[in-house]
Amino acid sequence: MKMVARGWNLFEIAWLALFTLIAVGFTVMSKDSLFGFTVFITGVLCVVLAAKGSLMSYVFGMYNTIGYAYLAYFNGLFGEVMLNLLFFVPMNVIGFYMWKNHRQDGKLIMRQMEFRGLLLVGATCILGCLLLGFGLSFIPGQNSPYIDAITTVLSVVATFLMVRRFKEQWLVYIVLNLFTVLLWAIRLLEGSSEGMLMIVMWSAYLVNAVYGYYNWNKGAREVAA
Repeated sequence: MKMVARGWNLFEIAWLALFTLIAVGFTVMSKDSLFGFTVFITGVLCVVLAAKGSLMSYVFGMYNTIGYAYLAYFNGLFGEVMLNLLFFVPMNVIGFYMWKNHRQDGKLIMRQMEFRGLLLVGATCILGCLLLGFGLSFIPGQNSPYIDAITTVLSVVATFLMVRRFKEQWLVYIVLNLFTVLLWAIRLLEGSSEGMLMIVMWSAYLVNAVYGYYNWNKGAREVAA
C-alpha cells in the first residue's frame, strides 16, 4: 500500500507557519499563558505528522492530550476531559506501537474501509452521540452536552480508525473539527479566555484533516491500482 512519510512540502510548511503566527498573535493580544500556546503548537504538529504517517505524531499528541484535558476541565467540558485522559492517553501508546509494527521501508502502510464498515461507523456515531449527550445533560456544570457528546464520540471513532490506519479517519475528523470549532465558539461567547486560541487551533486541525484525506486517499488509490 501507499506510504505517507515523505519530507515537508511547501503547503505543509506554509499553513503550519501561518497558524503558528496566528497563535502567537492571539497569545500576545489576549495575554494567554505560555501553556495554552504549547497546547496549540503540539496539537498542530500532532495532526500534521499524522497526515504524513509519522510516529512522532503520537509523541506530540501525548503532551497535547494532557494539556487540552486541563483546559477543558476549567471550561466545564467534562466529556472532553474524560475523552482525553481515559481514552487518548492509552490510545497514544497503543497507536504508536501499532503504527511502528505496520511499516514498510520505514513508511506507514495505509488501508481503505469497505462500504459495510462505513455503514457501521455511521450508525455507531449517531447512536453514541445521542446516548452520551443525554447522559452528559445530567452533570451539574456541563456546558453544551450534545455538542460535547458529538465531539467526544467522533474523536473516539476517528482515533480507532487512525490506529488501524484507515483513510476514512479523515472524513470523521473533518466533521469533528467543525463541531469542535462550534463548541469553543459557544464557550468564547460565554467568556472563556482560551476560546479564541482553541478556535484557531481546531480550525488548523480542519485544514489538516482535508489535506490528510487527500494525502491518504491518493495513497490508497495507488495501492489498489
